[in-house]
Amino acid sequence: MKKYAVIVAGGEGNRAGGSVPKQFRLIGGVPMLWWSVRAFHKEDPSTEIIIVMHPGYFDYWDILHSELPEADRLISTKIVCGGRSRTESVANGLNSVVLSEDTYVAVHDAARPLVSVEMISRGWAAAERDEAAIPVIPETDSLRRLTEDGSVAVARRDFVRVQTPQVFECRLLKEAYSQPFADEMTDDASVVEAFGAKIALYEGDSHNIKVTNPEDFRIVEVLGIKY
Repeated sequence: MKKYAVIVAGGEGNRAGGSVPKQFRLIGGVPMLWWSVRAFHKEDPSTEIIIVMHPGYFDYWDILHSELPEADRLISTKIVCGGRSRTESVANGLNSVVLSEDTYVAVHDAARPLVSVEMISRGWAAAERDEAAIPVIPETDSLRRLTEDGSVAVARRDFVRVQTPQVFECRLLKEAYSQPFADEMTDDASVVEAFGAKIALYEGDSHNIKVTNPEDFRIVEVLGIKY
């Protein structure tokens, strides 16, 4: 299997606060996005890693990269320009993926820095088996659906929470992104599903949280000690 990891780090992360986008903020002494790079490299050093970021931060990233520990600076990555939306950013990243036999692509949000090696391995295996696979965890909160009259309770057993990395056979993902799709789609599974493909599920990880708000950084810093 030929593996590519597209790490999406192109957003501004305004809700997380801070003077720079959240993906560049330090956790454990290294930028948040680099935690994901480390995990994919550790899982398989042959994985080609593509980081998608806003071109306005290329120079800033060069400075941050130069300050990484020496072992991290030896990890090979390719930096490409982000787009106006997440889907456009992923499409830009896919342009750097070379289509060949038995090639798979994992798309991962840099805002999920605690992705584990074990979870990444599960994703590759699931995609090799089913072509398109996404990680999910059970919903534990009670849920209600909003209606015109207020709201109504729904069964949480009918819902799961979606994470990344979402992993796909390369040809399928490229073809899905070459078709017209709604820019407001929030993940790659939605693009692939709109293309007509079925999406398989694999086991996610409750520690694989998405950093969205300022307090999430404190949670990640505590959980990160375990990784």
